[in-house]
Amino acid sequence: MPNTTTTPELARLLAIMARLRDPATGCEWDCAQSFATIAPYTIEEAYEVADAIARDDLAALREELGDLLLQVVFHARIAEEAGHFAFEDVAASISDKMETRHPHIFGTSVDEGQSREARWEMLKAGERAAKGATSALDGVALALPALMRAEKLQKRAARVGFDWPDLCGPTAKVVEEIDELAHAKTDAERVEEAGDFLFAATNLVRAYGIAPEDALRAANAKFERRFSAMEALARDDAQDFSALSLDEQEALWQAVKRQEKG
Repeated sequence: MPNTTTTPELARLLAIMARLRDPATGCEWDCAQSFATIAPYTIEEAYEVADAIARDDLAALREELGDLLLQVVFHARIAEEAGHFAFEDVAASISDKMETRHPHIFGTSVDEGQSREARWEMLKAGERAAKGATSALDGVALALPALMRAEKLQKRAARVGFDWPDLCGPTAKVVEEIDELAHAKTDAERVEEAGDFLFAATNLVRAYGIAPEDALRAANAKFERRFSAMEALARDDAQDFSALSLDEQEALWQAVKRQEKG
């Protein structure tokens, strides 16, 4: 049963989802969904929230947060129908977790001056151990984007001492992996060595104190901006960009870079 303390707005949303999932009078599409079929939409909505934040679009952020909340309500409804848990249990679970992870705020523990990250990771490690984790790498979600997961795996390994002491090690490793990729002889070897190179590059960027995901996102945005500007320059000269030679396209690329610097 819904909690009597639920706000009218949230109660309305929960009722809408219950109606949509009603096997007799609900929506055929919504009734057919499962955790697995909804999961891709959940991931997509999380990215759209991040996109709205990146664009500093607060109207879009409000809308996208609503879409993401709908995903939580959807998953919780499916679980409730199967007798596993309800939305209220989800809310209670995260509330319990946040209070446990902030004992110096909600409990009697004294803040011993550790960094927020150190304190947070210590508590999370305790939670993982309580769930039966046996490796420092346990619990890094498989569904994370590969670049983000590589960084998290490396950070976990670093916390138990498996990390380069300075930039020389990861730099040399990147050079080594480039060479091994160049000398790979089969498709399978090239895939393996390409992965090793990307993993090593992630480690090098991390060693500089830079979040690889943020760096690559910025590089993507820069490439997109410059490429669009190249196409615009070609159109201004009544040229078909795709028909230009590589040297001509490169000349446009350099022109765009000069414009940006100017």
